[in-house]
Amino acid sequence: MSESIVGIYDDNVATWLAFKEGSWDAYTQLYNNHFKVLNNYGYKFTRDVNIIEDAIHDLFIKLWTNRATLGTPASVKNYLYKSLRGIIFRKMQGQSRFVDLESETDYNFSFEISFDHQIIANEEERELQHKIKTVVKTLPARQQEIIYLRFYEGLGYEEISDIMEININSTYKLLYKAFNNLQGALKTSKLVIVIGLYGCLGTHIHAN
Repeated sequence: MSESIVGIYDDNVATWLAFKEGSWDAYTQLYNNHFKVLNNYGYKFTRDVNIIEDAIHDLFIKLWTNRATLGTPASVKNYLYKSLRGIIFRKMQGQSRFVDLESETDYNFSFEISFDHQIIANEEERELQHKIKTVVKTLPARQQEIIYLRFYEGLGYEEISDIMEININSTYKLLYKAFNNLQGALKTSKLVIVIGLYGCLGTHIHAN
């Protein structure tokens, strides 16, 4: 069963349904609820705040204009992530900043991994997470993005494939390739790396 439709719709769906019916209050609530996380996600692709703000603006204008024909996503945030990602890429293409969605080198993506050191059992784990944080920055953009979505946002493979616009097999292969690169640089097992990265997920959930 699809991970993107398993379980209960997220908390924003009631607001989304009201927005589709033409509620301006619901529309502004969607904007206010998601502006910060969308801005943060956009910043992973470009440091040009004008592109990010224009992309978010364009996204919400398009939403309001097309509200009557929109479906109801299982996750509003994931839907907005995917939409914003596409708009940013098109804007960068329009400014002659070449973006090839199939390439691992033709677009930028970077983020700062953070860990909750209160849950780290010993200095060895602390040192491993420091190394992970350093090595992740050296990975190609697509590999950094999939690690961010999987371990920082806690998304499932089908959700990631939808946002990144790649098929599910490519999603598995991309994450596997990222782990291979991390394993080669860190000289440790994939299991140890996964455990280390889940420390990042725990921090993000705690921070929210």
